[in-house]
Amino acid sequence: MSNAAPPSHEPVSLAVDDLVVRRGGRIVVAGLSFSVAPGRGLALRGPNGAGKSTLLLALAGLIPQDMGEIAWTLADPERPARQAMHFLGHLPGIKPALTVAENLRFAADLFGGERDRVPAALERSGLGALARIEAGLLSAGQTRRLALARFLVAHRPVWLLDEPTSALDAEGSDWVSAMFKDHLDQDGVVIYATHLDLPVEADPRFSRLVLVPLTGTAEAA
Repeated sequence: MSNAAPPSHEPVSLAVDDLVVRRGGRIVVAGLSFSVAPGRGLALRGPNGAGKSTLLLALAGLIPQDMGEIAWTLADPERPARQAMHFLGHLPGIKPALTVAENLRFAADLFGGERDRVPAALERSGLGALARIEAGLLSAGQTRRLALARFLVAHRPVWLLDEPTSALDAEGSDWVSAMFKDHLDQDGVVIYATHLDLPVEADPRFSRLVLVPLTGTAEAA
């Protein structure tokens, strides 16, 4: 599998058609269809149990769908869609024994990025003064910032995130919104699940998809 970094403006689009996904033997998402164009964002909303996390996992290819289609269209049709994605779930996925800077260098190597982006990512995430601190000593909010900062050291056009502002204060939420807007400026795609109102949702490039519990149906908002 190649770790070569993709172009900075790689257009990627998504089309989902009549999607059905089960978890734990129960249908969680059913009959769901939507599309996302390059340079657009989608906020998945709905109460607990509505299938937001399940949908993100299916879009990332981490769990299978029962029926329907998830079609990612990349500039290189031979490239696996997973190599074009960053995914952040509820767990931060950092290495607590490594320093903050070492975590970002590791992410750059793992995701085909560039280590020389690490200093800028540290400053942008507000972690510059903590670069030499072991990640396991960070607060919950700082840990979330580090998890998100990994997106900045390796460009991938698709960002999939579950509760991206978890443990962040209002300033952190503003920072995440700014990250998202910058990514859309590069023709990136951002899809995230949240129960909070993020400032970025005022951007006309973002839309909402409201998931309904149990039936897995949804309505646009």
